[in-house]
Amino acid sequence: MNKKIGFIGCGKMASAIIGGVIASKFAPASLISASEVSPEAAQEKSEKLGINVITDNKELVTSAEVVFVATTPNYVEGVLNEIKDSVTSDKLIVSIAAGVTTNFIQNILPQDTRVVRVMPNTPALICEGMSGIAKGQNATDDDVEFVKNLLSNIGKCIVVDESQIDIVTAISGSGPAFYYKVINEIARAGEKLGMEYEKALTLSIQTAIGSAKMLLNSDKSAEELIASVATKGGCTRVGVDYMDEENTNELFYNLIDKTREKAHALGK
Repeated sequence: MNKKIGFIGCGKMASAIIGGVIASKFAPASLISASEVSPEAAQEKSEKLGINVITDNKELVTSAEVVFVATTPNYVEGVLNEIKDSVTSDKLIVSIAAGVTTNFIQNILPQDTRVVRVMPNTPALICEGMSGIAKGQNATDDDVEFVKNLLSNIGKCIVVDESQIDIVTAISGSGPAFYYKVINEIARAGEKLGMEYEKALTLSIQTAIGSAKMLLNSDKSAEELIASVATKGGCTRVGVDYMDEENTNELFYNLIDKTREKAHALGK
């Protein structure tokens, strides 16, 4: 699969994917290029990522077989209008812009354009990413398989109907920030109770890693694993009961729902 891959926009998310793809050896740096808005930014990203970075989006599209649209959502329409004359039927367009639908992209680009929509996340930089993939109406199964294979080299991925992609955005696209916040606030609680912050943070981080791996590799449900730790009359039971009393299930539902709504609104 020695395809030339181009990234329009080289921000944090694109850089995470590029770094992960190169680190995993899915594709060599020589087959990856990107574009940036200024020569200074292009040079900086080129030196940081070890790839060719230019300032001409049309040139990037012409030379690439797979084009990632990796700008912020508010710039997507302008970029698509800029490159539409350079997009031919042999090119695959992959959008990682939150909230931007495949129909929106297809309505600007040539009618037969193959589009795949992706919501990745920044842990791709350490090959622990989580991505959701949605197929546009002209994309082929091979297109989806290529994108899936690429993303599988930088973490895990699932294929979903596009109607669910905003949920993916809320859970895994935005999710790292939510987990960082929970991990940090647990550590800060330990600090307030008298423990050094760095020690409390180490406890919180490793507990999160271990718990996630336990759930990932166990044949037990999350509820069963909770019950196995929160035994009747124990200190964990007190904590879990307190979470239930404070309606944390409603808190997390609202968190994901509000984030999903914002992701949906970005594409309008």
